[in-house]
Amino acid sequence: MRRRDFITLVGGAVAAGCPLGALAQQPIRPAGKTPHVGVLMPGPTAHSTAVLGPFYQGLHDLGYIEGQNLFLEQRNADWKPDRLPALAAELIGLKVDLIVAWSTPPARAVKQATNSIPIIAAVMADPVGDELVTSLARPGGNVTGTTFLGPELVPKRLQLLRDIVPGLARVAALVHPHAYGEHTMANIVKDAEDSAHSLGIQLQLAPADSPEEITGAFATMTKERVDAFVVLPSPMLFGEHRRIVELAANNRLPGMYQAREFVDAGGLISYGANLDDLFRQAATYVDKILRGAKPAELPVERPTKFELIINLKTARGLGLTINRDILLIAADVIE
Repeated sequence: MRRRDFITLVGGAVAAGCPLGALAQQPIRPAGKTPHVGVLMPGPTAHSTAVLGPFYQGLHDLGYIEGQNLFLEQRNADWKPDRLPALAAELIGLKVDLIVAWSTPPARAVKQATNSIPIIAAVMADPVGDELVTSLARPGGNVTGTTFLGPELVPKRLQLLRDIVPGLARVAALVHPHAYGEHTMANIVKDAEDSAHSLGIQLQLAPADSPEEITGAFATMTKERVDAFVVLPSPMLFGEHRRIVELAANNRLPGMYQAREFVDAGGLISYGANLDDLFRQAATYVDKILRGAKPAELPVERPTKFELIINLKTARGLGLTINRDILLIAADVIE
């Protein structure tokens, strides 16, 4: 979301008689000092606009108006991780009061550049494994935020995929090899391989290190004649969800996804946290830190529930019949 879009959003609320600044119960900053917040995104502007909507709505609900009691500085890395250190340094050079880093790679880039500016890292995969925090309960440094528990959910996704695809024997795992730190990526892949082995499924990795490599990954799946595929956690793959769903449809491959956005776009099934809730939660961290809270003392928030989303139209197109027991536990079924 660009600054002028944010102004339009909150400006409409003010025009409707809801002065957002009046909602704050105590001064956000001493008089004359308006807080500056940096936002570092791993993807392009178009992806950032969609992802940041709940975050900006959260700020809006807390009484923040860009240009009046908050200034925002956003930078986008266009899925090029080598750009993140320079963008992090640029935000630090602007002397922002805190930085919101979306996902693990931007958070790591900012943490490597400063140990004093507070960092709110949203939708981290494994904050401890990636050495962003000491523990979830007491982060202990200048980083806090939210985690979507990426590695822990991979086995459950494979199990659900087996339950809805009859005779499932060969599964491809669409993986972004550098989505997170080496430790976390190794754990995600190992969990997928161990789970597949226990379920009697042959797992093949289909790597894509950039959006341009996703088409080639699907070509590999087709060549290997896999029965279905699972998308392993990755901000980049999430950002490319429409492309992935389209390729899955073109190749008639059942897919298990990490978030409902894939299913809303026509994907078969997803299981995971509601990412909008986690994005919205990041706004409350901004508010707490601007009021004086220390990141070291703010626990990393974990999802309290996980959603199973099923697209019945896609299932019918693939010739699949979803078991009634699975439909009963789904949070949403798209007809």
